[in-house]
Amino acid sequence: MPTALIIGASRGIGHEIVRQYRQDGWRVIATARKAQDCDMLKALGAEAHQLDVTDVEGCAGLGWKLDDEKLEVAILNAGVYGPRHDGFPAQADFDAVMHTNVLAAMRLLPILAPLVGNARGKLAVLSSHMGSLSERSSASGSLYRASKAALNSVLIDTALVHGPQGVSCVAFHPGWVRTEMGGAGADISPEQSAAGIRATLASLPQSRQAVFRNYDGSPIGW
Repeated sequence: MPTALIIGASRGIGHEIVRQYRQDGWRVIATARKAQDCDMLKALGAEAHQLDVTDVEGCAGLGWKLDDEKLEVAILNAGVYGPRHDGFPAQADFDAVMHTNVLAAMRLLPILAPLVGNARGKLAVLSSHMGSLSERSSASGSLYRASKAALNSVLIDTALVHGPQGVSCVAFHPGWVRTEMGGAGADISPEQSAAGIRATLASLPQSRQAVFRNYDGSPIGW
């Protein structure tokens, strides 16, 4: 039975990815910040662990719990948008966004990559087209954009280190999804985004290099 790990699965895309993998018979390990969200994940049949990705001891503890796992898929979904205004960021906003979207990845990806390498699997992060430097056409959401550009950089470094050990690294733009972050005006459902991400992961050939993809599999420039 293949195993998938989803970091940040309390709601939205992460929760839907858990549901779909479980529906297809996968063993799923998932994390959420709150105990009640872990209970909902357990109700789906997942093995749930409570984790705040900004807690260094929690990240290290998850690594201990997952020791010697073989992960066909690992997805780092945890992330925040931060302030909706642009310009001079408050220190608290900067810290919250960068610690969640970037520092957590710098701590967790080195822990997860060897476990994905054990299965010669796929390691994915939920990034955003807003983090692309080569295809950027707007400056709105500047703090979020900076965090996702940094996340993409972390993933590329992860591929350079762990790609030779069989880890394929993918950064996804999930689309504009109807979630708490995306808002009611978004044009893609969590079900569509999750299904596209899963299909793209399944179809991607093994690669030592990191790639940046839309949820439908089409390429994006970094």
